[in-house]
Parts: sequence; structure tokens; C-alpha cells
Amino acid sequence: MHHGQMAGHGDSTRAILFALGANFAITAAKGVAAFVSGSGAMLAETVHSLADCGNQGLLLLGMKQSRAPASPDYPLGYGKAIYFWSFLVAVMLFSIGGMFSLYEGIHKFSHPEPLKRWWWAVGVLVFSIAAESVSMRACVVEVNKARGERSFRQWFRDTRQAELLVIFGEDLAALVGLSFALIAVVTAVVTGNPLWDAIGTVMIGVLLIVVAVFVAIEVKAMLIGQSADPIVSQDMQRYLEGNPEIARVFNLITLQLGNDVMVAVKVRMATAVSVPTLLESINRVEAQFRQRYPQVRWSFFEPDNSD
Repeated sequence: MHHGQMAGHGDSTRAILFALGANFAITAAKGVAAFVSGSGAMLAETVHSLADCGNQGLLLLGMKQSRAPASPDYPLGYGKAIYFWSFLVAVMLFSIGGMFSLYEGIHKFSHPEPLKRWWWAVGVLVFSIAAESVSMRACVVEVNKARGERSFRQWFRDTRQAELLVIFGEDLAALVGLSFALIAVVTAVVTGNPLWDAIGTVMIGVLLIVVAVFVAIEVKAMLIGQSADPIVSQDMQRYLEGNPEIARVFNLITLQLGNDVMVAVKVRMATAVSVPTLLESINRVEAQFRQRYPQVRWSFFEPDNSD
């Protein structure tokens, strides 16, 4: 974006494609290992990674849909479509990822089975951690562009980029989950106690459920209709208040619609001598405003002399 400290916009398509590539490679590796070792856990992992690939597909579909032009039925465009698909991915992460792992783990507690050819499982997990790290790094690069000076936690709460938030949550969960799985498998082999495998699977389930709930809470807020990123909104307020043609800003409403922003402003103009000059002045301010904030797709300026 423009001046340095402003929160920018991460390239979510790049992050999604990296995640898709990593998950595709991981699914194939896990499938082979499940086939060779006959491990139920590995089969569960294969299904989970396949679901992750589906999730990234849904996000790409959502981004394509949200770019559709505005129509009489959707006067403010389809930007919020990405929120719907992101929410759906959070639900999938919760059900297929979390609940499935939880069920698998609890089932293993009652029927512990020793691991056959465990080195296949370890090999695949190490490969998966490497692939997922590449994906996570690509995601963090985009998140860093968007978060500016803020902490990851602050960015997670403030961001209005649903798809980037979902990928960040999914990558984080996958990376921590794979580490859990690796520790569980190695501990099970070293101690000769297959229950460690079950404990690891339950922990992965709990982890995925927690991440999915946090992601869903954030995306739900966007679905309902949040303002633009707080940093951007504050910057807009300051910019308008500092504009010499504006005497006073009564109120500023911003609404985030996917990648686009709608802005409604009620101001007292400083230069209101006659109606023609007032209109000229408003048009000038609006043109400058849109040049400074290219993400603003709809702006409504209302001149008034009281709030």
C-alpha cells in the first residue's frame, strides 16, 4: 500500500496455492504409507489431508465468486461470498478434522493396535512437516504484509481477510498437529505402548477443534458485517479531519465487503458558499479520498450542518 506503517493487504491467492500444493503432496505420501503399514491412524490422516485439499478448493471458489460484478440484486457486489466459504471451511475443519481425529483416538484407546512398519509413518510425518513448513512460511509472508506493526494475535482479531485467516489457522493447526503425531508415534515405538498413538490422535482432534472455533468466531463477525480494518478506518477519519475543505466530520461508517470497502461519511463542508461550489468541493474530496484508498469501491458523502 502507500505510507510505510499502514496495514497492507496480504496476497491470499499465493498463500492458498502454497497450502494446496503442500496438502496435495502430503495426501499422496500419507496414502502410500497407510497402504504399506496398514495403519488406521495413517488412513485417518490421509482422509484429513484430502479434506484440507478440498478446503483450499472451496476458498479458491469463494474468491472467484466474490469477484463477480455488482448486480441489481447485489448492489454492493459479491465480496462477502468469501466469508461464507471461509466459514464453511472452519466447519469442515471442526467436523472432518477435529471430530474425526477425536473419534479415531478414542476408538484406539479401546482397541490399541501395535504399529507395523512404523518407519513409514515417521518418514511421511517428517516429509509432511517439511512440506507444511514451506506452506506456513508462504502464509506468514502474506500475513506480515497485512499486519504491519501488530502482533499476530492482534492481526488475527483485526483482520478482514477471511481466506488468509483460514489458511493461517489451518497451516498452524496442521504443523502443530503433525508434530504431535510424530512425537506420539516415536513415543509409542520407544515405549512399546500403542496407547501413546491414541493420546496423540486425541490431542490432534482437540487442537483442530480449538483452531476451528477461533477461526469460525472471527469469520462470523465478518459475515455479520464488520467495519474496515480498524487501522484503515482510523486513518480515513484522520485524513478527512485533516482535509482543509472539510470543517467537521460528524460520522464515518466503513463496511468491509470481501476485498472492497463501502464508506459513508456525514460532514460539514468548509467551502459551502453556494450549491455548485459545495458539489464541486465534495466531488474533489471524494476523488482524492478514493485515490488514497483504492480499496474503497462505494463512497457516499453527505454534506450537513449538524449531526
